[in-house]
Amino acid sequence: MRTVAFQEYGGPEVLQVVRAEPPEPGPGQVTIDVAYAGVNFADLKARAEGYRVASLPYVPGLEVSGRIRAVGPGVEGLRPGQDVAALVGGGAYAEVVAAEAATVFPLPEGLDLRTAATLPTVLPTAHALLHEVGRLRAGESVLVHGAAGGVGTVAGQLARAAGAGAVYGVVSSAAKAGHALEHGYDEVFTTDTFPGDVHRATGGRGVDLVLDPVGGDTLRRGLDALAVFGRLVSFGNASGAEPWHAGQADLAARGRSVAGFSILALAQTAPEALRSLTERAFRTATDGTVTLPVTAEFPLADAAEAHRLMGGRTSTGKLLLRMAD
Repeated sequence: MRTVAFQEYGGPEVLQVVRAEPPEPGPGQVTIDVAYAGVNFADLKARAEGYRVASLPYVPGLEVSGRIRAVGPGVEGLRPGQDVAALVGGGAYAEVVAAEAATVFPLPEGLDLRTAATLPTVLPTAHALLHEVGRLRAGESVLVHGAAGGVGTVAGQLARAAGAGAVYGVVSSAAKAGHALEHGYDEVFTTDTFPGDVHRATGGRGVDLVLDPVGGDTLRRGLDALAVFGRLVSFGNASGAEPWHAGQADLAARGRSVAGFSILALAQTAPEALRSLTERAFRTATDGTVTLPVTAEFPLADAAEAHRLMGGRTSTGKLLLRMAD
């Protein structure tokens, strides 16, 4: 089979097509003939910095859609030939992947494989950020960083469907604002005018919930954008900055709170919670609550081009790799 791997850290050019033997499923695993693999910012960090990489060479990628090829010992409720989406700890840029059965999800009726490849990380993450961790209530205001990206596109729609009083987004450039405004946002700001625009839009009150995948100074400024009793949920560190810690002095005076979320960590520590979360989240795709736009699709051999597009911070929505030529 073909995979895309890197043997050294660096730019997109280190991604190379490599031939390998297809994996066999171990106990509690299935193998999947992959139709599409999602491209995520974590893949770029793995390639450039070694994020979550145990050893080289390494095949990046965290999510796939496809058809079950084989089922390992002890697996129940899954069968060969079944169309599924799956969250994997790495290795998704390949024509065949092995996945833990606990993170493999049969596709709801009417959901095609192309759309399904956008689901495993984006939809459960957005749902958890707003509901399980952020505890959004009807009438509250939300601010989402990366509003034009995969998670941001979905979070805007979910916040609107949940009855948010106002949904604000932050994007890296004005060119991305239009995409966000089509997916649930009332107003979109750019990073160079945040958080001043938030205080203007809210009359100085601030917002009730901030979702932040950037970290570093952006996280600190996000705290400044919170209303009294506001919550901030950190779900990434795209800035690459050193971890920043909030203490009682930062939070107590206005009753603010900070929480965190990682879907990969949840998959490792609480797979049953992940399955329940994912089933609830997937329903929002089949009942029409959210749409999951694929804005660019690349053949597997062109994975480097997908990384260049995402790394240039000009992409919107979701990027996919297609296994079939």
